[in-house]
Amino acid sequence: MSDQKNQIYEGLFLFPQAAASNLQHAVDHVTELLSRAKADVISLGRWDERRLAYEIKGNKRGVYFLAYFRCPGENLTGLERDCNLSEHLLRSLVTRAEHVPAEVVEAAEGRAKIADEIKLRGEADTTTSRATATVTTATTAPPAAAPAAAPPETAATPETAATPETPAVTESS
Repeated sequence: MSDQKNQIYEGLFLFPQAAASNLQHAVDHVTELLSRAKADVISLGRWDERRLAYEIKGNKRGVYFLAYFRCPGENLTGLERDCNLSEHLLRSLVTRAEHVPAEVVEAAEGRAKIADEIKLRGEADTTTSRATATVTTATTAPPAAAPAAAPPETAATPETAATPETPAVTESS
């Protein structure tokens, strides 16, 4: 094993859906966890917000953050322990990033994207808080049930249909 002291790792961190309203706090938390493990963050960004396959700590939806970082292998156990003890994280997964090309890992677009999203959400929150003060709710009728689709009609009639075993029969007078 030559020079495998600082390998590149990929970390996926799952936060509750409430973290979507405060992305900066989630980014700071992941950065803090990685800095405790003496990891050098290459890129960190919000990956997706999805419905969970099953409830985790009462949460049905979650926000995923994807991070690429360099870290000494012996520090991963401490990182895993910190993630398991964190009250903010629902789950985490860290794997070696052998499958990812170096160009993708080195592209630090994740940091710029997350910074832009945090900035936009901050502006959107102030706009929506003013807009929701003037909006009134109205009740709506439930949508009408859609009519059932009719089965497709067959083009050939049973008398003239050809099957692979028998050729089509035509009536002669």
